[in-house]
Amino acid sequence: MGSSNPEDFSSSDSSMISVQELVKGPTKSIPQQFVRLNQEHPSLSVTTPLPSTPTIDMSRLVSGDDHELELQKLHSTCIDWGLFQLVNHGVSSSLLEKLKHEVEEFFKLPLEEKMKYKIREGELEGYGSRIRGDGKRDWVDSINIITNPLHRRSPRLFPELPSSLRNTLESYLSELKKLATKLFVLMAKALKIDEKEMIELFDDGFQAVRMAYYPPCPKPESVMGLVPHSDISLLTILLQVNGVDGLQIRKDGLWFPLNVIPDAFVVNVGDTLEIFSNGVYHSIEHKVSTNTETERITVAFFFSPKLEADIGPSPTLINPNNPPLFRKVGMEQYLKDYFSLKPNGKAYLDHMRIPNGQHQHNSA
Repeated sequence: MGSSNPEDFSSSDSSMISVQELVKGPTKSIPQQFVRLNQEHPSLSVTTPLPSTPTIDMSRLVSGDDHELELQKLHSTCIDWGLFQLVNHGVSSSLLEKLKHEVEEFFKLPLEEKMKYKIREGELEGYGSRIRGDGKRDWVDSINIITNPLHRRSPRLFPELPSSLRNTLESYLSELKKLATKLFVLMAKALKIDEKEMIELFDDGFQAVRMAYYPPCPKPESVMGLVPHSDISLLTILLQVNGVDGLQIRKDGLWFPLNVIPDAFVVNVGDTLEIFSNGVYHSIEHKVSTNTETERITVAFFFSPKLEADIGPSPTLINPNNPPLFRKVGMEQYLKDYFSLKPNGKAYLDHMRIPNGQHQHNSA
């Protein structure tokens, strides 16, 4: 998410640059391929007070006396924001601390060790920084790995990670799958969709992890840690590893920084959930800024529909008074089109919209 999007994979490049190594050098100038001058900066002023990001309490959602109120809060948050901080989520603090340690240790590895996982020409997974469609690079090093379906795991990536990191990631992913399943069932209830329909879409779906390292930058106003985008997942669950903020969200046309609660998960609605809910829920556009002092490290898991699924509005929600707002397309084709178009912002979601008066009831 949001901060991180493994679906943000752009074309790989044989002349890969490690930003982490770049900042170790004596130079204070920013290479041109990272410079982005026409940025929209956060809207902080007396007339635009910082909105308070919604917080959802998982323990109330599943067992609290006021769980119906919390469910309504979750529903309205997905409608109005498309992002929330999830607290009391049930993932143990000991597992989170172990994961944080292992991820930090990974980025401390010598460059030659990390280069074993380098993005290869024509591939979408691996370690490094990427060239965007405009020829520019984001100020970040990351490693992107498909984790599900199991047969889609690259034998040179996940199985070859340091064993302590790999085992911890497996445990963490197992916990997040349980958590995501609970959230999907609750969202189905709020949307008045049969939970079987939601689980059918999500179960054994396309899943990926992105571990990201945003180095400090001498001129943070000249670069972007991650360009504005929405995720194409159903849900993205982000853990901020070292307590450094940098995620910014677009709300009511303005950009605002997000102050993350320690050990909370930042959960955001992705484009495919906006499509499935027929526009009831909204994916949120977000980006990442850098700072001059401290690196920022994150781990994001992306939960998407299964590759065999059709991506389109839930049939339960469609009727003559509520026609489909989005086209229907197979998940494999959806991903293929996204990677070929390399859209910015929410342009790909707009690409999926049905023009007014041209509602379709068949696959397109």
